[in-house]
Amino acid sequence: MVDERAGDRKLEPVWGSTTAVETTLGRSIVLALQTLGVVFGDVGTSPLYTFDIMFNKYSIASKEDVLGALSLVIYTLILIPLLKYTLIVLWGNDDGEGGTFALYSLICRNSRASLLPNQLRSDTRISSFQLQVPSVELERSLKIKEQLETSSMLKKLLLMLVLFGTSMVIADGVVTPAMSVMSAVNGLKVGISSVNEGEVVMITVAILIVLFSLQRFRTSKVALAVGPVLFIWFCCLAGIGIYNIKTYGSAVLRAFNPIYIYYYFERNPTQAWMSLGGCLLCATGSEAMFADLCYFSVKSVQLTFVFLVLPCLLLGYIGQAAFLMENLTENQQVFFLSIPSIAELGVMMMTTVLVTIIMLLIWQINIIAVLCFLMLSLGLELIFFSSVLGGVADGSWVLLVFATVLYLIMYIWNYGTKLKYETEVKQKLPMDVLMELGCNLGTVRAPGIGLLYNELVRGVPAIFGQFLATMPAIHSMVIFVCIKWVPVPVVPQNERFLFRRVCPKSYHMFRCIARYGYKDVRKDNGHPAFEQLLIDSLEKFIRREAQERSLESDQYDGTDSEEEVASASSRVLVGPNGSIYSLGVPLLAESAGTENPTIGSSMSFDGSLDEAMDGRGSLDNELSFIHKAKESGVVYLLGHGDIRARKESFFVKKLVINYFYAFLRRNCRRGIATLGIPPARMMQVAMQHMV
Repeated sequence: MVDERAGDRKLEPVWGSTTAVETTLGRSIVLALQTLGVVFGDVGTSPLYTFDIMFNKYSIASKEDVLGALSLVIYTLILIPLLKYTLIVLWGNDDGEGGTFALYSLICRNSRASLLPNQLRSDTRISSFQLQVPSVELERSLKIKEQLETSSMLKKLLLMLVLFGTSMVIADGVVTPAMSVMSAVNGLKVGISSVNEGEVVMITVAILIVLFSLQRFRTSKVALAVGPVLFIWFCCLAGIGIYNIKTYGSAVLRAFNPIYIYYYFERNPTQAWMSLGGCLLCATGSEAMFADLCYFSVKSVQLTFVFLVLPCLLLGYIGQAAFLMENLTENQQVFFLSIPSIAELGVMMMTTVLVTIIMLLIWQINIIAVLCFLMLSLGLELIFFSSVLGGVADGSWVLLVFATVLYLIMYIWNYGTKLKYETEVKQKLPMDVLMELGCNLGTVRAPGIGLLYNELVRGVPAIFGQFLATMPAIHSMVIFVCIKWVPVPVVPQNERFLFRRVCPKSYHMFRCIARYGYKDVRKDNGHPAFEQLLIDSLEKFIRREAQERSLESDQYDGTDSEEEVASASSRVLVGPNGSIYSLGVPLLAESAGTENPTIGSSMSFDGSLDEAMDGRGSLDNELSFIHKAKESGVVYLLGHGDIRARKESFFVKKLVINYFYAFLRRNCRRGIATLGIPPARMMQVAMQHMV
């Protein structure tokens, strides 16, 4: 994988030496070739089949038809890849990450649009959020934000759009490689008459096997190998186009006048409308410019497309049209009758909707500009969509079925997960129960640390009550660990863990939220590394807590940290609807809080300040207690909370929860599985919730 920051890094030059300049130039060339190899493969191979598909159902009646079709291709390339993606959508990236999910993450980070109710105000203080307080005069953005946060219907609609776009991306990824490779191999039939369709299919399958086998060598190496080939390909496209223009005349350049599109539809509306589905193929791969943005910078993609890809594509299409104008009957080399083009377009439409929301919510630009973008992009894509629907009977229905199945899987998973989380929140263990049990929790506290994994970000999970009821003893230190995925690409390592106390200090119970971004690589895989990071962060939290308590003991009010506006070392502002906007303070600097407003992290049973917390001796004792507990051993307490539909539930709900969702949970790899915990250090308790 290529790191765009490494690609853009400039070495400081040394006087009298050209090494730094040569290194930077060489790195830029490598990055440009990798950009070609990863981003522009699909759109670069589209000239192989675009005109064939446009005229596969109707023959070319006149030269004006060719001009009309070429004009459609030219302005499709200008409006979709150039204007929409290169000049607008690329700027909607999520800290360098592109794609449908990145757009959704960006929206969720700027408003509470997620359906899973596990958002914490402290999440907004992660430096990766990079939120800014909106200006007072821009009330429109805040109103949209408030409506999105308070409307469950809008949240569900937004999620459905994202899931639809994601399923289309996956479905398109299944079809596009086969379509591109088969289109290229099909060219053998032109030069070698003995090659038949069956042989073309076999050669295509062999090439696809080789290509997919090479993917294990990582994106950077594959892109560097494919990049030079695509560079030669684009140069050949331009050269062939120039040759055809010179050979068959420059009259084809009249297609830059969009009036020929009108003439094309006026002469034969049905034929022109049907050809739109094939015309869209010239823009296939446009979404890749945004989806693959994580590997490259915005400028590298923009410059490569504007100064290399687009000119070569235009010359290639113009050259083909020049040939067709003089050879009107040479357009029947149809090699893939049922090319499903309903996937790429679906992703484009979802991107348009999400970018429009970002324009209103985050960029806060003029409403007229937003409406112009929406009407132009979505209107154009809906016109293409109406044409593509006409090809469903030719084989595109297979792609639709595949995308529908993927959509249902993702929706069922989201629905079941949300239902499970809400049920666990309702059934969490009351704090009064723990207080009545006392610091020994009504059992024996054995030396050691127990890491109880759960999904709750607040409260004590009900599964902990099962452990107390079934185990003869509980560990001297208990840490509730919640692995949470936050809507940012990467969470800095020093902000990974968020600690809070559960109950008074004598209970030795903590909550730890381990936060990961959606692009984070679990470099701490393996239980020893994870344990060490967790314990080190816990010690930092205790030291910080003792330092802050010694400074703030006179002002302590016992409030829950999740309801605080700002801690002693953080700077946080509150928006008109209660949203928190961080000014970028490291999270561990403000991780002094409690689990319950009436049970402070530094309070004894009667609510008074724990005087020992102010002493250095107490801090040393607690750190020593942690070290001894760790030396005694760390045990992972895993609770499996399954859900079942109630007997009075509807049949559809029973089918979804008891069978489909249960099947997905049994067969999906869980986050804790990546820790590689030895079985001897695990204790598991199962619990079933009725929903």
